[in-house]
Amino acid sequence: MPLTRLTLRDFRNHAATRLEETGRFNVLIGENGAGKTNVLEAISLLSPGRGLRRAQPAEMAGRGGDGSFAVAAELEHGDVSLATATSPAAPGRRTVRINGADGPAARLGEWLSITWLTPAMDRLFAEGAGARRRFLDRLVLAVEPGHARTASRYETALRERNRLLEGPGEPDPLWLDGIEAGLAEAGADMARARTGLIAGLAGALADLPEAPFARPALAYMAGGPADRDALQAALREGRRRDRAAGRTLTGPHRDDLGVTLAAKAAPAADCSTGEQKAMLISIVLAHAALTAGARPQVLLLDEIAAHLDPLRRAALYERLDEAGAQVWMTGTELAPFEPLGTDAAVWRVADGAVVRG
Repeated sequence: MPLTRLTLRDFRNHAATRLEETGRFNVLIGENGAGKTNVLEAISLLSPGRGLRRAQPAEMAGRGGDGSFAVAAELEHGDVSLATATSPAAPGRRTVRINGADGPAARLGEWLSITWLTPAMDRLFAEGAGARRRFLDRLVLAVEPGHARTASRYETALRERNRLLEGPGEPDPLWLDGIEAGLAEAGADMARARTGLIAGLAGALADLPEAPFARPALAYMAGGPADRDALQAALREGRRRDRAAGRTLTGPHRDDLGVTLAAKAAPAADCSTGEQKAMLISIVLAHAALTAGARPQVLLLDEIAAHLDPLRRAALYERLDEAGAQVWMTGTELAPFEPLGTDAAVWRVADGAVVRG
């Protein structure tokens, strides 16, 4: 049980919520709008990034407070405490504390591996490549916490290169050389991490039963050379083209995750909504198997059981139990979760208040 205690203060509709004595399986039950997903979002902030809704800090502050919020958790192993918060003086800046000491958000990934699946992700395969890159990087972070720092280095260099390309006059080629060297180094590291994760997932997917969830085939669709020297050369050669476009057209910021339904060799975007959902579940289950034992795992599954038949729900719970992660799930009714029996801690949520049982 990675999270043994969770505290929310002025977080969305939770003025003061405290969850203690958590279980391996934690089920949040309540009506739509009660605040169930808000609890999952709060947990997701205990990992690098912007959380499962990708919201700005000011959006997450409760309306009745002072414009700030706080989320804190205690971990079972090593008496570790993690916290993230904003202050009234700086509501747009989220700070992180690990064992009481300030630190960068990227370090959160060293303590917890957090993955989520939400209804908003049901259209992941029909949306643009950016959503799939974020999904892929979230999975990579659970394996390589340092990926967050690599991505930050890459994005900083990419912004600087684009700024020079968009500016008046010809940019200094020597200055561009330096920026592109850093961009290529970080880009090659990102590509290596992404391809490694996809290869690992492919192996984990092969070990999962074919039924009752659809098995996807994954492919890394590179937005440029994965080798550092080759990427740097491509950036140098593409300066004129990129300057005309006003942005960098080569590199891992243009990567995509290719997904096909293995049984039909059909692109995921062409599959039914149910098949797409099943493939997402398969990927998350394979990822849980891949990362088991590396760091404490937390899976956030929002409304996961709502559209699954009893057979698939039972299979899902069995595989989640085998994965060994702590699981947080939401639903409007308890009935779909009854197969979990006494293994689940049930939390009733209403108007931003949470009670056990």
